[in-house]
Amino acid sequence: MMSDEFQPCDGGCTCGHVRYRVTSRPLIVHGCHCRWCQRQSGGAFAVNALVETDRVKLLSGDVEEMMLPSPSGKGQRMARCPKCRVTVWSNYYFGGLRDYIRFVRVGSLDNPDLMPPDVHIFTSTKQPWVILPPDHMAVETYYDTKTTWRPESLKRLNDIMVLASDGKE
Repeated sequence: MMSDEFQPCDGGCTCGHVRYRVTSRPLIVHGCHCRWCQRQSGGAFAVNALVETDRVKLLSGDVEEMMLPSPSGKGQRMARCPKCRVTVWSNYYFGGLRDYIRFVRVGSLDNPDLMPPDVHIFTSTKQPWVILPPDHMAVETYYDTKTTWRPESLKRLNDIMVLASDGKE
């Protein structure tokens, strides 16, 4: 788990064209073991830090966004370096909050050790050779946000939901 004190941290793509900064502690960090994340990451699971869009600052370069299918059927918008094609974050539908929360690919941080998973999700499809530490929170599919997220993250989520609803009639 992350310490209570948060220092902004930087990340980027492999070739260095894209550089970004995360300016606040994530809402939560997922270790996602679903088959989609396995396929898209090319690994056993993906680690995504959920952070408000306005708290992920593009420092240099530009990203190319593309929509890809997702298990929800609502797609996910992936932000990739146009040169080396590394994905640095995605925006999932996430209950209509796609434009407000980025799923930062923790592996693209300069120091990914700063954001270990708070919860492992979709462990029903994790690779059998991946052994999770017994003290880590893990769920077979997805979790209940109200009982899993920290109180300060729930408040931030509520603020995002208010912001998202302001522009809707």
